[in-house]
Amino acid sequence: MTIRRGTYLSSRSADAARHGRRRVVFGIAASLALAVCLAPAPVLAQSQQVGPSGLPLPRFASTKSSPVNVRMGPSRDHEVAWTFVKPGVPVEITQEFDIWLRIRDSEGSEGWVQKTLLSGKRTALVAPWEKTGTTPVRSVGKSDAPLVAEVEPGVLVDVAECNGRWCRIAVAGVKGWIEQGRVWGAYPDEVFR
Repeated sequence: MTIRRGTYLSSRSADAARHGRRRVVFGIAASLALAVCLAPAPVLAQSQQVGPSGLPLPRFASTKSSPVNVRMGPSRDHEVAWTFVKPGVPVEITQEFDIWLRIRDSEGSEGWVQKTLLSGKRTALVAPWEKTGTTPVRSVGKSDAPLVAEVEPGVLVDVAECNGRWCRIAVAGVKGWIEQGRVWGAYPDEVFR
């Protein structure tokens, strides 16, 4: 069974493109530079920053509802840069300011959302840096375990836990384990349940 991707956001505004929104490829090597973890009960790096909320920065979250407008700055007076059109899309929170959170998406674009629009529920995109191919989902977290499904790049999955090497995921009625380095939504070596 191959699980195909969907659409998660609307077009970015021309203004956002003019402001030099970067597209960052999050491969395994680039992800290794991010040595941080997310509560609850993560293993925190010694140099982990903590935001005003008391939670670590950066950290992953997901969109709570739809639509979610991402703004150019931390107020409703700022222009909408783009809109997430599906709930559950993973984002990385990089900064906190009052009721606003600065987020980064899987392509490296950044903007601001109200914190009430995000959830602590963990989700991930499977290998969004790839254009073709599939990623295996295994019955258990071992590379020689039986194949449960194959997932195309960019597929949105729910993440129940990660053990530092594998993440237990669910998508389209399929449950299984995927290599942690194949998802954008969990840091390398991050452990959480």
